[in-house]
Amino acid sequence: MDSQGHDIQSPGAGRTVEGLAGRRILLGITGSIAAYKAAVLCRLLKCAGAEVRVVMTPLAKQFITPLTMATLSKNPILVEFFDPENGAWNSHVSLGEWADCYLIAPATANTLAKMACGIADNLLLTTYLSARCPVVVSPAMDLDMYAHPATQENLRRLAERGVRIVQPAEGELASGLTGKGRMAEPADIAAFVGQLLGGENPEKKKSLQGRRFVVTAGATIEAIDPVRFISNHSSGKMGYAIAGALAARGADVTLVSGRTALPTPAGVRRTDVLSAAEMYDAATAAFDRADGAVMCAAVADYTPDTVSETKIKKCGGEMCITLRRTRDIAAELGARKSSRLLVGFALETHDEQVNAEAKLAKKNFDFIVLNSLRDAGAGFRGDTNKVTFIDRSGREELPLMPKSEVAERIADKIESLLK
Repeated sequence: MDSQGHDIQSPGAGRTVEGLAGRRILLGITGSIAAYKAAVLCRLLKCAGAEVRVVMTPLAKQFITPLTMATLSKNPILVEFFDPENGAWNSHVSLGEWADCYLIAPATANTLAKMACGIADNLLLTTYLSARCPVVVSPAMDLDMYAHPATQENLRRLAERGVRIVQPAEGELASGLTGKGRMAEPADIAAFVGQLLGGENPEKKKSLQGRRFVVTAGATIEAIDPVRFISNHSSGKMGYAIAGALAARGADVTLVSGRTALPTPAGVRRTDVLSAAEMYDAATAAFDRADGAVMCAAVADYTPDTVSETKIKKCGGEMCITLRRTRDIAAELGARKSSRLLVGFALETHDEQVNAEAKLAKKNFDFIVLNSLRDAGAGFRGDTNKVTFIDRSGREELPLMPKSEVAERIADKIESLLK
């Protein structure tokens, strides 16, 4: 996640919040001037049919009163570990078990740092460590605090652990400065949570029933001799997550996979390959009977012109290996796709948007998923990614999030295009 930031990708304030009816939301409030927005947020959650309970840090009471939040939530407000009047214990374990979602809004830099380090010195934080449900944070702080490397590192660590982050907005801040750090608007936060919990609706799993997709994943291996090969750092995690997300929605998925240690996602048909040539044959054959494809594999652009039948022995001088181009799988599918859907990936290290847009046109993709190795937490091997969707109508930037959630967002976009 970088300090430049982008607006959250969620429905606008004017839309009805769906996915919250009957849900149990634990709303955490920390000591920020943005705490006043928590009252509006609580009201929106209640109006959408959610049951809301509120836990506050002691400092949060300096910004908004427990009476206000108790009136809006229609539940007692929890601040301390126990009631000093009668000794009744406020169980953080029970709170974590009760909630369908733990939403901390606003989340200060201090609270985010403590969450990242596992510090549990108040009821809000001990509840976070006990929560078994999805956790969502909506940061709020001054622009320099938000951009500070320590805060960005804490947000990365939380994202890697599965915490969802509703990106702060840009605008005038309480300090009088203008920049990124404003807590997102309550309607956007409520919509974000509604989308998250709505994704657990079993009906969503049927939304791609009858559709057939090809997904390529992992790295290809281009042999030099029986011992050595040319490859790359791809783990296959992103492609496997996409295959699993499509299958979970009822699609018939063929996963064409390079070498990986990952288990086959549930409901997915897997074809293992090694070389770019093998992946070309498997992907093109599967595409002939598919409705679309997602090209997520890291395929070698070049392969050794000849492969030694025996191990090449070390000699005194330098060695030169002649490489030749491999066949372009994505370009081939783009040329024959007709009305079918084709999604590509672009992993770049410089001139990211220019290169991705050129690839979008050249390969005839419907949209391309761009990520950059310059973004911390994105790229190979890790469990998170930070991507931008680019199509012919524009671009949509997503914050750093778990690859499983990126896969869901890709599946959402595929569904929207198919409709």
